[in-house]
Amino acid sequence: MSRYSALGGRSALCGVLAAAAITTSASTAFAQSETEATLPTVTVTAPKPARAHRARISRGVARATQNGGAARVPSHVVVPAMPGSLTVATAQQALREIQQTPGGVALVTADAYKNSTVANTIKDVLDYVPGVFAQPKWGDDTRLSIRGSSLSRNFHLRGVQLYMDGIPINTADGYGDFQEIDPTAYKYVQVFKGGNALRFGANSLGGAINFVTPSGRDPFVNGVSMDAGSFGFWRLQANAGGTNGPWDGFVTASTQASDGFRDHSFGHATRVSGNVGYQFSPDFETRFYLNANEVRQRIPGTVSKASALTSPTTAAAGNVALDQQRNIDTVRLANKTTIRFDNTTVDFGVFGVDRHLMHPIFQWLDYHYQDYGGFARVTDDRVINGFRNRLVAGVNVLNGRIDNKQYANLAGQKGPLLSSSIDSSKNTSVYVEDSFYFLPNVAAVAGTQFLYATRDRKDRFLSDGDQSGSTSFSLWSPKGGLLWQIDPTWQAYANVSRSAEVPSFGESANGPGIPTIPFTSIRPQRATTYEVGTRGKRPDLTWELTAYRAEIKDELLCIYSAFGNCNVTNADRTVHQGIEAGLGVALFKNIFVRGDQADRLWLNMAYTYNDFRFDNDAAFGNNLLPGAPRHFVRAEVLYKHPSGFYIGPNVEWVPQGYFADSANTLSTDAYAIYGLKAGFDDGGKYSAYIEARNIANKAYIASASVIDRATATSPLFEPGTGRAVYAGFKVRW
Repeated sequence: MSRYSALGGRSALCGVLAAAAITTSASTAFAQSETEATLPTVTVTAPKPARAHRARISRGVARATQNGGAARVPSHVVVPAMPGSLTVATAQQALREIQQTPGGVALVTADAYKNSTVANTIKDVLDYVPGVFAQPKWGDDTRLSIRGSSLSRNFHLRGVQLYMDGIPINTADGYGDFQEIDPTAYKYVQVFKGGNALRFGANSLGGAINFVTPSGRDPFVNGVSMDAGSFGFWRLQANAGGTNGPWDGFVTASTQASDGFRDHSFGHATRVSGNVGYQFSPDFETRFYLNANEVRQRIPGTVSKASALTSPTTAAAGNVALDQQRNIDTVRLANKTTIRFDNTTVDFGVFGVDRHLMHPIFQWLDYHYQDYGGFARVTDDRVINGFRNRLVAGVNVLNGRIDNKQYANLAGQKGPLLSSSIDSSKNTSVYVEDSFYFLPNVAAVAGTQFLYATRDRKDRFLSDGDQSGSTSFSLWSPKGGLLWQIDPTWQAYANVSRSAEVPSFGESANGPGIPTIPFTSIRPQRATTYEVGTRGKRPDLTWELTAYRAEIKDELLCIYSAFGNCNVTNADRTVHQGIEAGLGVALFKNIFVRGDQADRLWLNMAYTYNDFRFDNDAAFGNNLLPGAPRHFVRAEVLYKHPSGFYIGPNVEWVPQGYFADSANTLSTDAYAIYGLKAGFDDGGKYSAYIEARNIANKAYIASASVIDRATATSPLFEPGTGRAVYAGFKVRW
């Protein structure tokens, strides 16, 4: 039975969507807490001594820039509180947790983007997180890079580990896709940059991103939303949930379709996520998760620079002729259990993922993934001889198997079988981190992670030779740092960390005029990162400023190419360094309305400076690494009225083009695009928005694939979307 049938097809999932839309929770609805309704998305919380001996030190803000996306003022809706979930932390609990990291982290609440933008791609979620470069390509696909990760990955994703409720989205060998991400489904998103992703066992330069869905114990668990806009885009979404004694449950579903800005870029998707929890006691809870996705998407392909800038809607001719597509069906099941003792919290769980990729491109790829694993974590927070000490230790297991078949692509149909293999991956990571407060407001942080990983391929198509092989890796990644709580609204931090990225089956080289390097000869990418920064929040000011330098050995880069395609192998030494700056500030207050609920004009800005380069490479010297801009600016100014009305312009600015090849011969052009949005959101039952993007209809290049040496006609570029208008309406209770 096909995975489409197993999911019940598109009509069945739409049925779930309709059912969710008319389901009313048996429990009382809950409004946003006052802390979650303040202007900045991420807020500072006071010490919360639920247990006197475990009173936590107040933390500074985790990031300064997501407040502008949330066009809300403090809500006037007041509702009773209810016991929270142990397995699904609130935004404030997650904030306190993430702020105990002495390095670059971010927490983006749903209110920062869901009610004021179309929230269609991961870019809408992460647009104002400095250090993150997220640019849409087509459909839901996005080029994502954090601190220069995955620059040579022209398809799929690697270099950043994606999680949904702590459950891996990436396959066991490291690949990831964005088609399974539904921005409408999450209560908040956590971003851990680089080695700061220790708690997930992440083994990559970019770190980890965790998308967290609500539970039935959250406020406003019932809701319906509708969005529509340019290029035939529409989406319907509904969610329902509630509690019944020790039980709680939540389900959200969405279905959407779009004709696409470019030719041959139409697609549709239906996604469902849900969970059911049971509290045995106030300190013991278990939760079961389900996630299912059905995605059908055409691929317009990369084109030359001239085509991208003069005829941006035109698809690559080969993509049309071969009817290139990326179609995915996924079912994900998981369980997480949390037990809280006096000073210690234990989390553990298991998961399984069944994914079917149907992907006609240069060949017809038919990949069936089965990933499974488990995790356990212990957090002990206590006072020892008058000093606070926080110890975190855990283990993560992610194993998987890919039934890999590739056929000839005959205009989008399967032709003869051309290759077949079983690719197996196993990953086990063990980690420990200790934070010792040698002063009441200063912690010394030290930790390490050990990763053991294997890759094994069994070739089943031997007429072209036996490509079987296996390899294994044993890697240590220590870290150390300082976290200083200067005052309740201000943190400073510094750390040194190691990261290790194990290659996937796709890293290799083979073709005319280049060396043959099988995947078994590819070495892991290792990086040592130095980082220093500060973050904070005052009533009318939030900020983040981080500087880092990563010295990398054996980075997975495009050193060779064959038939116009990049072959990713190991470079010698490279350097990634940069500055991540975020600012949120009330430029003016009391403009038309005075008092505690004054109106204001709020500036929200994220600036990223990237300096990524080879380090005395034999072939490319000290050239800049291709694939990411040197400077990237995202900013908006919003007028916010206490009634909930907001309006303001925004800009995305790349002041200098960036190279698309390692030889530094072909680059994009600088660009600036402008937008405007307005809406209503008072934190209550109703919200609505209208948003215009790229108002000047500027032709620009949003993202670029990379190669070792390009020509003026190399088809490497993805045009940015032209002028577009979107509008949406949401009801929640």
